[in-house]
Amino acid sequence: MNALEMWSRVDQYVTEKLIPHDTVLEQVLSANLQAGLPPYDVSAAQGKLLQLFVRMQNAKRILEIGTLGGYSTIWMARALPADGRLVTLELDPRHAEVAQANVSLAQVEGVVEIRVGNALEQLAKLEEEGAAPFDLIFIDADKPNNPGYLKWALRFSRPGTIIIGDNVIRGGEILDEASTDPRVNGVREFYDLLAQEARISATAIQTVGSKGYDGFVLGVVNG
Repeated sequence: MNALEMWSRVDQYVTEKLIPHDTVLEQVLSANLQAGLPPYDVSAAQGKLLQLFVRMQNAKRILEIGTLGGYSTIWMARALPADGRLVTLELDPRHAEVAQANVSLAQVEGVVEIRVGNALEQLAKLEEEGAAPFDLIFIDADKPNNPGYLKWALRFSRPGTIIIGDNVIRGGEILDEASTDPRVNGVREFYDLLAQEARISATAIQTVGSKGYDGFVLGVVNG
């Protein structure tokens, strides 16, 4: 058994033990697959981790940068109160269409707003609209723009806001200073900004599982 097979089997074990069977979420993943969306959804264990962060934060307002088919969106939205709000940004109209159907299937459309278009432009528009600070911000979109997303996340934060970034280990490729991969370099710049930014205290956790070898950045905005 190779490492990925072992990690995947452990993920399956954790899921079977700790995450109740959910027909809706299975249908969401199936819909994403049938629509030809790339398989970039978080795992079930990671989805529940995001949901637990929402609960621990008692979050009422969530910003998600990168919707894809709405799988992670649904995990987080389910932890919001009835008067909560999750704003999620998606570049691809087709992805957003699939996500909207999935959000409706999960019956969380009352708290979820999907905005379609370039995320940096959508973030600027949110600022123009006077959007209030968010309690939790999840960054999981195109990695070359991660530095820009972090800057916007800080502008939409308050003391205590949690900022989470996904795919920040990239199989260890972040160690390669000579990399020409814009995704790797975007993540490396993301780390550099975090290291220099006094407004946030952050760390990174490496993860292995069915999604391979990667990790999350976890940060809290300082008072």
